[in-house]
Amino acid sequence: MTRILIVDDEENIREVVHEYCSISGYEADEAADGIEAIEMVRNTHYDCVILDIMMPKLDGFSACREIRKIAQVPVIMLSARQEEYDKLFGFELGVDDYVVKPFSPKELMARIRVVLERGRRSGQKDVLRFGGLEIDIAGRTVSVDGERANMTPKEIDLLIYLATHKGIALSRSVLLEKIWDYGYYGDERTVDTHIKMLRHNLGNYRDCIVTVRGMGYKFEV
Repeated sequence: MTRILIVDDEENIREVVHEYCSISGYEADEAADGIEAIEMVRNTHYDCVILDIMMPKLDGFSACREIRKIAQVPVIMLSARQEEYDKLFGFELGVDDYVVKPFSPKELMARIRVVLERGRRSGQKDVLRFGGLEIDIAGRTVSVDGERANMTPKEIDLLIYLATHKGIALSRSVLLEKIWDYGYYGDERTVDTHIKMLRHNLGNYRDCIVTVRGMGYKFEV
């Protein structure tokens, strides 16, 4: 059964999300701070982590960074703050979605379903190879000339989408919709930021991602 970790220092929020997870058919565990969450991820497999930013002992951003060292589990951030900087910083850390408080529990469940479904779709595809560039979609890893590339989950999602639509010019708005899912209304500069990081991590294959002036990007080899 799908298992969700709910991390928030507000007990009432944990209880509400836990209840909706149960209604949706998910098992759920709770953690009250970032340190507790890291230990739980270290000892238990989770399919998704719901992670608040403002918490005692260890904030959500720091906890996300440590969780990424342990497991490539999807992370949905919760925050009462709406500043663009917070969202961009979260996406650079590799979070899969960002939900602003107060939020609708039904909407959160829909976002969880999108993240889980994306992972299932990815697992059904093959390994893509372009010379020394290898994209293992099922394993969610990327190798460049035999060396594992250090990429965030969002960078991998972006690369997979571009590579599986090779030769097709994709607008920034389409990439926002497809990669961030469920009506994400973010700044299109978010795409540019992730493309910049992705190109850096692709090394000798950075030119596979071609800028389409005035539109977006496409993957070419």
